[in-house]
Parts: sequence; C-alpha cells; structure tokens
Amino acid sequence: MSANPEKTSGTKKPRPQHGRRANRDFGKGAYVERSSSRHQGRVLAMQTLFEIDNSEHDIDEVISRIHFEETQLPESVLETADSDEQAIDDVPVDVARHAEALTRGTFAHLETIDPVLAKAAPAFPINQIAAVDRSVLRLAIYELYHQPDVPVGVAINEAVEIAKRFGGPNSSKFVNGVLGTISKQLPKERNPAKA
Repeated sequence: MSANPEKTSGTKKPRPQHGRRANRDFGKGAYVERSSSRHQGRVLAMQTLFEIDNSEHDIDEVISRIHFEETQLPESVLETADSDEQAIDDVPVDVARHAEALTRGTFAHLETIDPVLAKAAPAFPINQIAAVDRSVLRLAIYELYHQPDVPVGVAINEAVEIAKRFGGPNSSKFVNGVLGTISKQLPKERNPAKA
C-alpha cells in the first residue's frame, strides 16, 4: 500500500485547484491566484472598496497602490517560484485595470447603489451589514446595474464566491439572498426571466 495520502482505493482525490495550476504565494505580500483576471479584478476591487469604506483613505490613494508599474507577471511565475521572482509584488496590468474600473464605477454610483441594497435587505441598515458583505454587495450591484456585458448569474456567483472566501460563515448565504432579491427587480433586458 502506498503512503501517498491522495490515493485511496485506487482513485485519486481531486486537488483543490482552479485550472491547471494551483494558487501560489510569492512572498513580500504578492499572491497570484490561478483564476481569471476578471475574478482577480473583482477580488481586488472588493478589497479596495473595503479599505475605502473602513478607513479615511482617499480612493486615488488606495488605487495608486495597485498600479506600481505597467508590467505583466512573467509566464514563469505561473509555473515555478524561482529565487529571482520572490520579490514580485506587482498586480498584473489587466487585473489592476479591471479592479480600478470596478472600484471607481462602484464608488461613483454609491448614491444609487445603497438605496437598492437598503430596499433588498430592509432588516439590515447598511452601516450594520458586515463590512466585507457590504463591499461585496455594492460591487455586485454595480455590475448588475451598470455592467451589461456581465451576465446576471455571473455577477451573483462571483459575489457569492468572494463572500465565501472573505466573509463570515453566513456571508455567502446573505449575499446570495440579497442579490437574488435584487435580480428580480432588474430591468427586463438584464433579467432573462422577465423577458
């Protein structure tokens, strides 16, 4: 019998990976996730919105930290962590641009986003919603109302996944419920169920 814990009864357990590569930590705070750049941009946008919401930091100050320089991570970073790549601390350009667009768009529309959120979750005043959940919901509402290229289901699923990763034990259920309510109120062209 093999000492390999992955083998049981002749079958391999699936590895917790996205795509063909696992997530990798490259030191100095850099963390490259092996998922789509749009997903990574959403995660970074949520984190940026969280910081802006919970600190006195200016949006431009926070966003400036994700644009160190216009470089892409080399493909070799995605394969192995060589010693010369331990210092990489840049966010890939496409991720940074997507995160910035989502952050600025969400921030610019907060006056219309928060009433939608308040209406969908009347038992929870906005300032009493957990900070991560609030940031995730604001971002998703922005995508639902202002990003017609993003399918409704994708916006909701992405928000639920981000809530699972960063929120509390019930965050994903709360986010899913609120966004489900909101999706029923979307205009016909954004809600295929109404068409």
